[in-house]
Amino acid sequence: MTTTTTAAVVHEPQGQFTFETIELDDLRSNEILVRNQASGICHTDFVAQNLMKLPIVLGHEGAGIVEAVGSGVSRVKPGDRVIISYPWCGTCHGCLEGQPYFCDHHIPLGFGGTRLDGSHTIKLGGKKISGAFFQQSSFANHSITVERNVVPVTSNHAAERLAAIPCGVQTGAGSILNTFKVGPRDGLAVFGAGAVGLSAIMAGKLVGAWPLIAIDVVEERLNLALELGATHVFNAKDGRVAERIKEIAPHGVRYTLETSGNEQALNDAIDCLATGGECGMVIAPHFGEKYPFSPTQVFKRAANLRGIIQGSSVPNTFLPTLLELNQQGRFPFERLITVYDFQDINKAVADTKAGKAIKPVLKIS
Repeated sequence: MTTTTTAAVVHEPQGQFTFETIELDDLRSNEILVRNQASGICHTDFVAQNLMKLPIVLGHEGAGIVEAVGSGVSRVKPGDRVIISYPWCGTCHGCLEGQPYFCDHHIPLGFGGTRLDGSHTIKLGGKKISGAFFQQSSFANHSITVERNVVPVTSNHAAERLAAIPCGVQTGAGSILNTFKVGPRDGLAVFGAGAVGLSAIMAGKLVGAWPLIAIDVVEERLNLALELGATHVFNAKDGRVAERIKEIAPHGVRYTLETSGNEQALNDAIDCLATGGECGMVIAPHFGEKYPFSPTQVFKRAANLRGIIQGSSVPNTFLPTLLELNQQGRFPFERLITVYDFQDINKAVADTKAGKAIKPVLKIS
């Protein structure tokens, strides 16, 4: 049975969202209908508008209540609270090895605008439009998602907190805890103090990284980084970032995480590495374009430069861990959140682009 619901639809790149009635497709056997209570807003929601066919229903950090399930669903039932995280196929080598963040199909599942088989989940005015964004499209009162995508929730966290963590926060914290496996006294420099970067700072504090350095161009965010555990902060506007880091760590730091998408930041993140160090990228500058850096800087340090997807996280185990740490007061990600009513989505987007909101979350119902 099809479901009619309300969604925020965008019709042109970086255009205004408009609230429109959409029709959701019948559930497949492995699918779930979720009544969204909240959804995070992420930089990826902006990038996608330049990559995907429009109009589209975006949103990829949903949290809500299961309303219906397909005949093959066994992990959740109607009435269960869930977080909707990133999609994975379940059949490729990475998925079968327990590493869904290495899924061969993560691009078409995330950015294809359809199910993996090419079928659409959303109609607008009787016409098929792009949806299934990260196999959820959570900027809507209801979403169709896949059983693999959802993380059952047993804690009493508000939906607005649940929706803050399944992408950026997971990526930042996971990069430190899962990808790098940072240990006590390991030097860590985080470039960019947004939701991803500040989550990395909180994770670095959790494991005792030192020095724990945050780099940004906004003083307010650098001050927040100090409050969240950074031992040192640098404003990149002042220049000489790599040199200043080496004044603290003369041999360089073991790990750097580049979260800003800035070309100079990537070069600085490589230049301040210790011999044998590792630089992780969670975003590419000017997505799809080439950008300059010196391979010599990587080679002479015997360094590793790697891309990181979703913080090498398995959501069904990692997100509950983050929620438990939050309950213990050891991972206070709520300090990043600004909550907006769903009807104020355009204000939330504007505030995010202006740097006024670090982790905007829409309160949907």
